[in-house]
This record gives sequence, structure tokens and C-alpha cells, in this order.
Amino acid sequence: MLGLPDGTRACLFDLDGVLTDTASVHAAAWKQMFDEFLRGRDGDGFTPFDVSSDYGPYVDGKPRLEGTRSFLASRGVELPEGSTDDGPDAETLWGLSTRKNDLVQKKIRTDGVDVYPGSRRYLEAVRAAGLATAVVSSSANAEQILKVTGLAKYIDVRVDGVSARERGLPGKPAPDTFLAAASDLDAERAQAVVFEDALAGVQAGHAGGFGAVVGVNRLDQADALREHGADVVVNDLADLLEST
Repeated sequence: MLGLPDGTRACLFDLDGVLTDTASVHAAAWKQMFDEFLRGRDGDGFTPFDVSSDYGPYVDGKPRLEGTRSFLASRGVELPEGSTDDGPDAETLWGLSTRKNDLVQKKIRTDGVDVYPGSRRYLEAVRAAGLATAVVSSSANAEQILKVTGLAKYIDVRVDGVSARERGLPGKPAPDTFLAAASDLDAERAQAVVFEDALAGVQAGHAGGFGAVVGVNRLDQADALREHGADVVVNDLADLLEST
């Protein structure tokens, strides 16, 4: 019924791009932040952040600081790391990361967050089947988004950017946050399935040796999802219900 391997006890879901359409909110915030920074640095002749070619490989699914570092490195830009206390006007990696998070929170408050209808249907079916669930997200806003969207009632455990930092867990593409979520749910890795739309997240799921990794193809990158370790690729979680 759920398109999962026999023996599955737990489902580990990324949030942005898998359950909610916050990926588009994050992409817009990344673009605004980077374009403003690059324009100030290079003038009107700067090369803008391109959501179609830059978002997936450099920032999607990664902790905010690592996304900032990764994209700037692709442009040959080096900045001091700074500290978590840096405000949004500081030209440091933490400062730019803070600026991006401020933009995301503003967009969430202003525009809200959409849940993919197929994902809500799938979550309902997972809960009806008695499986345990976790959200594993690099976002520091995961708790807020789960409450705003009404998805919190479907989720047993949350491992996000805040709790990962508190627990000293490296972010995706390292598998540690997924492994922590499985442990929190008292599930062996072979009994847990990872659901991810980001290449870094799929890579993390594959590295963790889980029962299966489901790649959700939101960015027209099905081949890349498979290359990074997805066992199954679907366009929407509802496809798993319709295929069984």
C-alpha cells in the first residue's frame, strides 16, 4: 500500500520539498540574499544566483552556513566565517546566512507555507499503517513550519537545524541526522526509509545504509537523484500509493 520494503517500521522525511513547498520559499530567499550581496560586491554587471542551476548543487538540503559557503566557493568568493552572533548586515558567512534566514521567516509570515496534497495523503496513510515518523531537516524553522501547516500531528520526532547543532550532529550529506532520527524512533537503519528531494539528502540517506531511499523529483533531476543513491524516484509521494 505504501510502496515500502517489508519490515519497514519508520519513515524519515525531509521537510522542504518533500512535505512542504518551502523549497520555493528557500530558493527565493537564497536568490535575494546572494544577488544583493553580489551586486554590492561586483556592481550591476554581477552574475545572479540562478535557481535552476545553483540551488540544487550548492544549497539545497544543506545546513544554512554550508549552503552559503558552498555557493560562494563556486564563485571564487571567500569570506570570514564570523560567528552565530553576526547580524544580517555582517559580510561574513554567518552574517549572510542570518540574512537569508530572516528573509525566509518574513516570507513564511507573509505568504504562508503550502503542503503538497500528495504528501499529506501519504502521511495520513503512513500513520494509519502504524509506522513511526520523523522530520529530518536542515532548516532552523522546521518546528514553526510544522505548526503553521498542521503537519505536527503526523510527526513523532523532529531532528532539525536547531537540534542538530545542539546535539553536535553534522548536516547532510553526512547521514548523522537521519541516523539520530531512526535511533530516536527505536528503529534499526534497515527498518527505516528516507524520503528526500535534495541531492545532499539522498546522498546522506544512501550513506546511512537505510532500508531504502526515496528520491522526490521536484527539480527535474531524476537521474541525479539516482546517481546520488536514490533506490526509487517519484514525482510526488502520492505516486507510491498509486503504484501499490
